[in-house]
Amino acid sequence: MIKNTRFAEITPPETEQRPHADTRHNITRVDEYAWLRADNWQEVFKDPSTLDPAIRSHLEAENAYQSALMEDTAALRTKLFAEMKGRIKEDDSSVPMKDGPFAYGSSFKLGGEQPRYFRIPSGGGAEEIILDGDHEAEGKAYFRIGGVDHSSDHRRLLWAFDDKGSEFYSLRVRDIATGADLDDRIADTGGSGVWSASNDGFFYTRVDANHRPSTIFFHDLGMETSGDRLIYEETDPGFFMSVGGSRSNEWIFIAINDHETSEYRLLPADNPLASPRIVAARETGLQYDLEEGGDIFFILTNADGAKDFKIVTAPVADPSRTNWQELVPHEPGRLILSILSFKDFLVRLERKDGLPRIVVRERASGEEHMIAFDEEAFSLGLSGSYEYDTETMRFTYSSMTTPAQQFDYNMRSRERTLLKTQEVPSGHDPEHYVTRRLMAASHDGELVPVSLIHHRDTPLDGTAPCLLYGYGSYGIAIPASFNTNCLSLADRGFVYAIAHVRGGKDKGFSWYEDGKRAKKMNTFFDFIAVARHLVAEKYTAHDRIVAQGGSAGGMLMGAVANMAPEAFGAIIAEVPFVDVLTTMLDDTLPLTPPEWPEWGNPIQSEDDYRTIAAYSPYDNVAALPYPPILAVAGLTDPRVTYWEPAKWVARLRARSASGNPALFKINMDAGHAGASGRFSRLEEIAFTYAFALKAAGKANVGPFSS
Repeated sequence: MIKNTRFAEITPPETEQRPHADTRHNITRVDEYAWLRADNWQEVFKDPSTLDPAIRSHLEAENAYQSALMEDTAALRTKLFAEMKGRIKEDDSSVPMKDGPFAYGSSFKLGGEQPRYFRIPSGGGAEEIILDGDHEAEGKAYFRIGGVDHSSDHRRLLWAFDDKGSEFYSLRVRDIATGADLDDRIADTGGSGVWSASNDGFFYTRVDANHRPSTIFFHDLGMETSGDRLIYEETDPGFFMSVGGSRSNEWIFIAINDHETSEYRLLPADNPLASPRIVAARETGLQYDLEEGGDIFFILTNADGAKDFKIVTAPVADPSRTNWQELVPHEPGRLILSILSFKDFLVRLERKDGLPRIVVRERASGEEHMIAFDEEAFSLGLSGSYEYDTETMRFTYSSMTTPAQQFDYNMRSRERTLLKTQEVPSGHDPEHYVTRRLMAASHDGELVPVSLIHHRDTPLDGTAPCLLYGYGSYGIAIPASFNTNCLSLADRGFVYAIAHVRGGKDKGFSWYEDGKRAKKMNTFFDFIAVARHLVAEKYTAHDRIVAQGGSAGGMLMGAVANMAPEAFGAIIAEVPFVDVLTTMLDDTLPLTPPEWPEWGNPIQSEDDYRTIAAYSPYDNVAALPYPPILAVAGLTDPRVTYWEPAKWVARLRARSASGNPALFKINMDAGHAGASGRFSRLEEIAFTYAFALKAAGKANVGPFSS
């Protein structure tokens, strides 16, 4: 790797080394930067002012360093921000969704950072603002609204907010008629709740001191929260838990799961005193999701070897597994992603041959039909419904060149009604762009899908820069959807590409299994193979590729930096999970026990320890020719703690053989999702794009349209 001379010679902060030894399975590791982990991290998440002054001083020095290195991009960032903001309809509004006498939606006002929630009479009439996010956020450095749920009698609103970025949500109850919040206030919740059938109380999840959703409570309106009734307590710290309700307002669902096992408990919505009953007891590897269906439940499951999932039914009277009856059989290679039921129809979203599709089934006859689309690569999503007894369902469609479109679809007549097309106020002509879907051969011959977009005037002779995005964990597939922000790169001659690597479910459930635990290295090999394929096909060159990934995708960035630093011209790692082994060894952290099925448990298993140690980015930093690297984090992030990237950057600087800079930008007022306002978030994206342009030597290049 040749040193990138586009960054000034500025001395970075010198991170003090305080060697700390840790021995597991007779293997000793020494971590010279372990002191950057705040011992009182639980307290810091709730009150950032309690952070150790020495740690705070170091983080502020890191911010000063990256600010100095990026000072020459100030004008570029302003321009990028203006471009991206110009593609957003500032006073945008969702299409209201009908629920009996009202239709509910959300909107933004001109210049507003936070959403407003409104309703209108179903028959037409004046809009009524029932929650104004900008008003609630006044005076707060960080503010994010969580769940918003109106009662079935339309009198009250249950809503949640987080004002630290640490995802400890507070619940409030609003009287819609007066606009005032009641005295019922609950802290440290999971961020949402669900009303009982009588609307005189609600169910909610409380998180414990280690940020784990461990209990479900019922709160009676007007009563002291100290007397809230415990509905269920989950004693296994390895499981996530949430509570929700059915659209018919008949059932309360308690969903319990880790990354490979699930369990549902349910109780009648009109009887909060009832004891939750199990649908199917947790069994390692058995996954299922529950959907109402009148006198039956529809269950999406991988039971009986249905790796790509099947749909079964079970009677409401006894939905235990012995009564499951197959409805839609398992079909290898067709991954059923989700189901949505109505009184007369069952809708499923599935993926086959790497592309999503929607299938509608008439419940009485069993007749099925698929909603057709024409483009080579696209994204689909089910928008849900407030109503159960309806013939209309809603879905969204977009591609990398087609702005998002929202449709109402009559499942009986098969008529499709376009409700809204995403507006791009500054203008968007899809004819100016080319989108492609490629296949790159990985190290073992597997073909990795690649979605990309570039301007039609971009030369494809190997001279174009490329931003290559990847994730590859938890079975999450990155959709080939419309992204107005990346157009700022495409307009400056970038190829914007998404590598659909193993660890996601882009090619079925096996694609996920082949990128986790003992097979995790496939994720990294796939990403490197995509980079090399793009070079071989003359889309770009290795020194022009800027790799980008966030969270577990940030781990991907750290791993490929160690494995093939010469394959990339720069790397952007956002909230990067780079200290995998240390985190998986710390069972006090919020996500560690629930994550063991995904990564392995190195506390109990030496094999898992060695597997993780072989790729954990922090553990494998060496005297390698690293390209310029930007790490981005949030101080109150409970998912990927700030000290992971802080330690990683310090070690990169100490060991890198290239002399290229490693930058660390930390938002001292935010968590995992970054800045909470829609425009302040754009400023963060403008910063990362400016880094990409600077690293690629395109910081002074204007868009084609100019």
